[in-house]
Order: sequence, then structure tokens, then C-alpha cells
Amino acid sequence: MAADLPAFEFAFPGPLRDTLVAAVLDGTKTSTTALLQDYEIEDEALPVVGARAAVVDSAGRRVAVIEVTEVRISRLGDVDVEHARDEGEGDDSVADWRAGHERFWHGADYRSWLGIPDFTVHDNTPVVLQRFRLVAAL
Repeated sequence: MAADLPAFEFAFPGPLRDTLVAAVLDGTKTSTTALLQDYEIEDEALPVVGARAAVVDSAGRRVAVIEVTEVRISRLGDVDVEHARDEGEGDDSVADWRAGHERFWHGADYRSWLGIPDFTVHDNTPVVLQRFRLVAAL
């Protein structure tokens, strides 16, 4: 079953991905955020409600199956505290959540992947807000 599903990768392989995958597995993480431009760059369709995917850990192993329960496109500046808390990273405010996400998007790994060394996000940057449920740990 999981082998037939598309892979779902949180962040880049390494400590952040490991932390996020652990939060999915323990039920703490039930939402995630991506920049809309990432889907456009990868020529990837936006997620749809009901779609399932296999969560991949830093070693490339499929460790869980998740199912999309909600998808919204929003301005970065309009992300609400409920979504921020449900990302499972311990953020109690949108400001804390945003600071963590800006560290990722403004970090060397993301900027290198993007090929834009001075890339920055702003309130009007479009983001894809996704909610999901854990179907199975593998």
C-alpha cells in the first residue's frame, strides 16, 4: 500500500525533517505549510482532499501514511494561530511560527535549492496550508 503512494517529504533530510516526522508519528503535527512557488517550480499539482502519501524520513524510508483533510492557499501574513500550533513545532504564536519558517525559507538549503541567494518571503507571499491526518505508522 505505502509503496504505491507518492512520497511526502518534510523539509530537507536532516535534523529538521527528523523532528517533523517524529511529530507526525506521535500525532502532534497535523498541518504543514509550503510556498506556492515550490509547487510551480516542481511542476507539481496542488494537494487535494482525500489524497494519501507516504511520509519519508531522512534515510528515505517510508515511515507513515497521511491523508490530506484540507488545503488552502493564503497569504503568509494571514496564517492563523490554529494552523501554526497544529504544525507541531511548539509554536504558541503566529510570530514564533513565522520566525521558524523564515529561518527555513531564508536558510542556505532552501536558497540553494531555489537558486536565489537573497530570497525572502513577505506578508503577501502565497502559501499552501495543508491539514492531514495520520492513517498509519509503518
